[in-house]
Amino acid sequence: MSKITEQIEQLAMPIIEELNLELVDVEFVKEGRSWFLRVFVDNPEAPIDIEQCAVVSEKLSEILDEIDPIEQNYFLEVSSPGAERPLKKDKDFHMAIGKFIYIKTYEPVEDAKEFEGYLLSYNEEQVEIEIKIKTRRKTIVIPREKIAVIRLAIDFSVKPD
Repeated sequence: MSKITEQIEQLAMPIIEELNLELVDVEFVKEGRSWFLRVFVDNPEAPIDIEQCAVVSEKLSEILDEIDPIEQNYFLEVSSPGAERPLKKDKDFHMAIGKFIYIKTYEPVEDAKEFEGYLLSYNEEQVEIEIKIKTRRKTIVIPREKIAVIRLAIDFSVKPD
């Protein structure tokens, strides 16, 4: 996590906690010529709505305008993490056990860098997922230090009831 995202997380936490919401992630990224500060929030009780995101955005924007911790111009976006929520914290991993996830690695693991499957287990060193190769299932263990991206995913192969 960068210094800016850590600082924004510290500024956002009191606002988010006051609203009984959860901070999922903070990103500060350059896309094209523009910088974006993205704050992802969720409601652990019910689906988050646009009004809740707007309140967080308004309150956080006031603090950012007052403190001015970021030198360059940027756009502030506050939103839900969506259906493909990133797995960042221990509780995210715990909640995702048995769910379909996507993993992208920095370097190949068993000759691949991208995986989709069901999260079986995790610990500080590794995650274990079950993937499907044609009609067969295979368990793969991926070291956490090799993981670039890990998030929930939508399994389009499952037919609805």
